[in-house]
Amino acid sequence: MEAQEILQDIVFVILYGVVMGLSVAAALYLLLRRSNAIAPGVTPPKRLRLWATAIMLENVFSHILWLLYFCHPSLPAYILVCTLDILLLIPIIAGFLLSMLQDRHRPVWPVALALIPAVVLSTLGIICQDEAFMVWLRLYVIAFSALFMVFMFFAVRRYGRWLRDNYADLENKEVWHSFLILAVFVLSSIVYIFASEQTTFLIYLLEFVCIVIMGLLLWRVETLQSLSESTAEEVQEPAEEAQKALAPPASPTKMDTLLKKYCEDKQLYLQNDLTLAQLAQAVGTNRTYLSQHFAQQGITYNAYINGLRIRHFVRLYQK
Repeated sequence: MEAQEILQDIVFVILYGVVMGLSVAAALYLLLRRSNAIAPGVTPPKRLRLWATAIMLENVFSHILWLLYFCHPSLPAYILVCTLDILLLIPIIAGFLLSMLQDRHRPVWPVALALIPAVVLSTLGIICQDEAFMVWLRLYVIAFSALFMVFMFFAVRRYGRWLRDNYADLENKEVWHSFLILAVFVLSSIVYIFASEQTTFLIYLLEFVCIVIMGLLLWRVETLQSLSESTAEEVQEPAEEAQKALAPPASPTKMDTLLKKYCEDKQLYLQNDLTLAQLAQAVGTNRTYLSQHFAQQGITYNAYINGLRIRHFVRLYQK
């Protein structure tokens, strides 16, 4: 299907407009609505909400660019639109995925820096009027997506360990769902790349993928619990500063005694969403030392607290 023929497909034009309208509505919802419609008891991270809004707005901008291309198709215009999409969407998607990992702030600029070869290839394609450069651009985008998936796999695993070491309750905190979102993004990238063939099936599929992505983003934003900023700061706090601010480490035996006195006997473990930092403060020690104590015992903080809870409810059941 030729570019100008696409505008003659009334069904596609309607679908195209619906996707743009949904993107605008989703962006306004994320920006203006303060309450959570999907999971009312969850407070999503503000940074994640802003990145999701940026994705929605970029989707609108992309649709406008492609609409202009459909009206005035040419090879330079096609390469320019593809390049702008890549340069804007990939860093924004990376920012969204990285902002789900709340153990520390991960910058997005390395992702933008890695896209310099894409700029070079597209510039050469425009100057030389040669579509062969687009083949290399597509291969580069696919390779970059694969590498980023590998990075996210290890980053999410590390984040999962951090959660278990710092939080007793993991509900609405785990982000293994990010693999699903990333897989859909990669799928959409592949469809987007091959949609340059402008076959009817692919251009329709790309619009439906956009709708799926919008639904996934809204669901992920609304169901991910924002973690305490103070806790994140404490996790990143240098050891020497922590040692100055808090008490020196206790021996393993003394630490067990303190845990029994201030956590087990007082049933502090029943407190909802109890963090490692809060327990360390109650015990009167440093969260770093307390974390090291659990590591020496061969358990995580999450396993320790939930073990106490299980034994507590078993006792209640036996009574």
